[in-house]
Amino acid sequence: MRQRHKPWADDFLKENTHLIIPNPEQKKGKWQELFGNDNPIHLEIGTGKGQFMAGMAEQHPNVNFIGIELAKSIIVMAGSKMKDAGRDNVVLLHVDAADLQELFAENEISVIYLNFSDPWPKKRHAKRRLTFHTFLEQYQHILQPEGEIVLKTDNQGLFEYSLVSFSQFGLKLEDVTIDLHSIEDSENIMTEYEEKFSAKGQPIYRCRAQFD
Repeated sequence: MRQRHKPWADDFLKENTHLIIPNPEQKKGKWQELFGNDNPIHLEIGTGKGQFMAGMAEQHPNVNFIGIELAKSIIVMAGSKMKDAGRDNVVLLHVDAADLQELFAENEISVIYLNFSDPWPKKRHAKRRLTFHTFLEQYQHILQPEGEIVLKTDNQGLFEYSLVSFSQFGLKLEDVTIDLHSIEDSENIMTEYEEKFSAKGQPIYRCRAQFD
């Protein structure tokens, strides 16, 4: 979906460098220093408008959160939401997540969230899926031993593909559900897309995959 240009976006980025971190590759291996504590770091790839990150940061004050979003018009909306929330345990990165090893050191991240990622349904685009094996290799590098990936999606095809991809890579699958909202989970923070799709009666798929 094409995003509307936000004329205030550049000014927001310049005025909120404490929240949307410029030159994040310079923080590689030093993210806990930026947060000023040794709390675990959780990473969301594709923050959308920031509802998930804001909710998680509030729900888990002893966890540091980093959200990555490439679209400028989207990340400034997420940034505005974080600014209003006033949390000091969340920052955003306006970068492409294609090479995470440029941004994070080995074992620097505890959990990776993949929420409603682009399914890239055509077979020739499989390598762009965030659960393709080349991405899993990066996740394994930046995640701590026994770190985990949490996947949520409304797309059955992507979910099934991801389960196979995880298994073939040797990850241990846990908490696999094909209808997340049919179970009691008071800790589930919904994204904007999740609210939209679930309101239409679409099932939400979720799983956790852990590196041994």
